Amino acid sequence: MNYRHEFHAGNFADVLKHAALTRALLYLRRKDKPFRVIDTHAGAGLYDLAGPEAARSNEAKDGILRLLDDPVPGAAGDLLAPYLDAVRAAGAPKFYPGSPLIAQALMRPQDRAAFCELLPQAAHGLRRALGRDARVKTIEIDGYTGLKAYVPPVERRGLVLIDPPFERRDEYERAFDSLLAGLRKWPGGTYMVWQPVKEPEVADAFCRAIAAEAPDCLRVDLQVEAPQPGRPLARTGLLIVHPPYVLEEELKVLLPALTLRLARGPGAAFFMERYGAA
Repeated sequence: MNYRHEFHAGNFADVLKHAALTRALLYLRRKDKPFRVIDTHAGAGLYDLAGPEAARSNEAKDGILRLLDDPVPGAAGDLLAPYLDAVRAAGAPKFYPGSPLIAQALMRPQDRAAFCELLPQAAHGLRRALGRDARVKTIEIDGYTGLKAYVPPVERRGLVLIDPPFERRDEYERAFDSLLAGLRKWPGGTYMVWQPVKEPEVADAFCRAIAAEAPDCLRVDLQVEAPQPGRPLARTGLLIVHPPYVLEEELKVLLPALTLRLARGPGAAFFMERYGAA
């Protein structure tokens, strides 16, 4: 599977991932102490939703554009507001920001970020999108290698986002090994792993294997229609190791609202499971 950012920018998977990322970073901001963000597969940073890649799939129309055109009301809308503010600040609806720009928008002067991107062209685009900002650093390196190199951060607080394109057959194995290596070096960090759920049994096995090694995990999946062969991706998931204690309750509010708003057809649903510590 090839799931490069530019082809799917602003789709329902991005909405789930970035809404959860925003809530987790807002929790880290509650304390004055600095935090570090590490993004293992950072991408180019900013995506033109009218560009040839995004326009080919036009997935943003069933993702972020639904939220911008018709805001979610009530408590869920309040929880989504900081995420949507960051998206608008980056130039939506023409442009959609990747995880690095969303993190940058939420960082304070004392916070720092390391964005790993192996492809030189994407890394160049990311540096341009981030601008001159001493708080952030873009490194042209394999993200799994970067994770091992950059943990534990000196701040001792923070979040790792593992968001690979799933273009390699061994992607799950690499993500598993890298995450466990990171946990051994930085057991107190929050780790957020994204996955496109094409084969539920594979995703289930991956989550169970991680939970066996790191019992404090929260899994959330969003399905926008019943999966069908030959159809676009219909289900996406996040596995969050050491989630902020408020995140589960916030996602209990967000997931039903996102499922209703982003549904593409029959079979739309959400799934949540907690492993280990509450």
